[in-house]
Amino acid sequence: MSVSPSSTRKYVVLFLLFVGSGFCGLLYQVIWVRLAFAAFGVITPVLSVVLSVFMLGLALGSWAGGKWIGPLTAKTGRSAIWFYAVVEFLIGVGAFLVPRTFAAGEAWLLQAGDLDSTRYLLNSAIVLCLSLLPWCFFMGTTFPFMMSYVREDERAQRSSFSYLYLANVIGAMCGTLLTALVLIELLGFRHCLMVAGFTNFLIGATAFLLGTRSRYRPVLESAPPKPTGSKRASSPARSGGWLLVAILFATGFASMAMEVVWTRAFTPVLRTTIYAFASLLGVYLFATWVGSLLYRYDLRRRRVQPVVNVLAFLAVSSLLPVLINDPRWGTQLPFTVKAAITLASIFPFCAMLGYLTPRLIDEYSGGAPHPAGTAYAVNIVGCIIGPLFAGYVLLPYVGLRHALVLLSIIFPFFYVCLLPSTRRRVQHAFATLGATTVLVMISEFWVVSYEDGLSYRLAQVRRDHVATVISCGHGLGKELLVNGIGMTQLRTVTKNMAHFPLAIREKKPTSALAICLGMGTTFRSLVSWGIEATAVELVPSVRDAFGYYFDDAEIILRNPKARIVIDDGRRFLKRTTERFDLITIDPPPPPEAAGSSLLYSEEFYRLLSTRLKQGGMLQQWSPPGNKTIVRAKAKAIRAVFPYVRVFYSIARWGSGYHFFASTEPFDMPTVQAFVSRLPPTAAADLLEWSRYRDPAVLYKISLQQEIPLDRILTPDATSTITDDRPFNEYFLLRRLSKALSGTDAVADRDHF
Repeated sequence: MSVSPSSTRKYVVLFLLFVGSGFCGLLYQVIWVRLAFAAFGVITPVLSVVLSVFMLGLALGSWAGGKWIGPLTAKTGRSAIWFYAVVEFLIGVGAFLVPRTFAAGEAWLLQAGDLDSTRYLLNSAIVLCLSLLPWCFFMGTTFPFMMSYVREDERAQRSSFSYLYLANVIGAMCGTLLTALVLIELLGFRHCLMVAGFTNFLIGATAFLLGTRSRYRPVLESAPPKPTGSKRASSPARSGGWLLVAILFATGFASMAMEVVWTRAFTPVLRTTIYAFASLLGVYLFATWVGSLLYRYDLRRRRVQPVVNVLAFLAVSSLLPVLINDPRWGTQLPFTVKAAITLASIFPFCAMLGYLTPRLIDEYSGGAPHPAGTAYAVNIVGCIIGPLFAGYVLLPYVGLRHALVLLSIIFPFFYVCLLPSTRRRVQHAFATLGATTVLVMISEFWVVSYEDGLSYRLAQVRRDHVATVISCGHGLGKELLVNGIGMTQLRTVTKNMAHFPLAIREKKPTSALAICLGMGTTFRSLVSWGIEATAVELVPSVRDAFGYYFDDAEIILRNPKARIVIDDGRRFLKRTTERFDLITIDPPPPPEAAGSSLLYSEEFYRLLSTRLKQGGMLQQWSPPGNKTIVRAKAKAIRAVFPYVRVFYSIARWGSGYHFFASTEPFDMPTVQAFVSRLPPTAAADLLEWSRYRDPAVLYKISLQQEIPLDRILTPDATSTITDDRPFNEYFLLRRLSKALSGTDAVADRDHF
């Protein structure tokens, strides 16, 4: 942005204000999504609503802010910076109110009774919208408000949007990485919101100080000027502003839809920790920053790239993630190397998007806040629709590979639309379209993805709006993979999760609940007791795969006492009024999996305890791994249940831990008592895959695997897991600290 020497210091301050504003915006998004999961369920509709409301608020705020700021300043005689200061203060207020409105909305939904899924989703969407939309609206107004302030001093300024956009992207990147890598682990969710809220207050106070030194000067809106850049640059503006707007919508639509697809496609490589998702978003934002910086550099040199050139690059680079993510190559590469290559595959595409978006908005608006707000709003509308289309249409019906190919075709389409203005560049056009065609053909007919059945033996692939589920193998070698991540296999360990806790009670059990269906082994074992058996599963395709693993699946599902509910585990517990003799939980591995703390937290166990009958039992399986995390889980359970016993899994090494807990005292039954309490059908089920032919032997071996609780809850076991402090998910700083201090990390993974 070209400014007079006397204004340099002021524009540095404006740049820093927008860095801080972008930082807070992404911090809010990260934490609001997580708080919404805790309040309304870890389900795709909740994620979609939060992100859609966030983007909708930005779009409405950008449009309304551009339209209103002129009349507001003219009517009040105040500089636009005063209004910018007000909205920053209001955004800061949202940091403190959103958790409270979530809690109030959750309580209202519970008081409404045991709602059916459609009504619950509709009402939860209303609560989320009312809770988030006002603050996101205020965020959207910041761009046109600040652009109006810039225009007051620099009336010929035509590139203020890209200047502020660059600052905002830098802040967003810092907000994403610092929040995920540092702040949440140190402060927890609610204190992070306080940091963001006070940062907004500081930004608002700084803007007020600028306002005291600023005199209002009327700004006349002007028609969009001639294209920015070289004289030879081809511009869609010559074909009409509608093409600029169409490209902005299409790039927002495609980029955010691709981000959804990348998240699922890269999961097998990046794994399921929170840091994998943070790294993906961090690379996305870093590349956007690089592209925006490159555009600002070209702008100063007056050598801005023609839009048609950028679209040509996007058309080719959009297919790189498809080619790089083929599971057949790089199998011997270390995890860090392959993860780095996978993330690098999106960098060229995102960088060019970072170049194109501010370039188009600068060209369309000429620095005027009203057209800039409108153009940016159109881009954000594309960002709203893209993820919904990818999540509910492309991924369920066409899969990863085809989804990315279809989305990539958007860019050569607009490239072709611009060809009439570039007739002298026939060779360039043929080269671009030829390269794109070749890459599309390779992607469609040669490349495979982690969700393709060709990658697995005897595989069945099922897709829905939540996940891609692969069932593969035969006999006891059958496996379940969700989004390319191995979940479980047919093992006696999962049968023990049903039979052992049910046999602890002297009183005959009548009902049990299994949270996380998996292959359905535990659920099937519960049914063998002849009791009311309920399983809750988040992914519809996991339920549909039940018949792949068991020949008697149809018989079980026809049993009037057996049912599978598609729901989030916490949400089901909040909605149901039923009480159970046993609740057994089998969270997905690894113990650091993103979102898993919601099934390990003290708040979850308190909720669960209200759904147990008197003397009811909790069976919590914990994947093997870091001893510090196991201690934190044990402490969370012990905070709610006064009576806890812990056992290694029967396979011991590498099979995790079983926690048995109750609010009333209990003893493990003798071998004879255990055998006598097993119904014949349950005994047969327990021994189905075991090398032991006597349930007494199996139970006796399991009793020998007990771990004294005081060996786990040692005096130094001070950490626990709560909804606010997800200790198991955020671990980077403490592990870096151990590495730097020379602590043996391997020792922390040994058994107790």
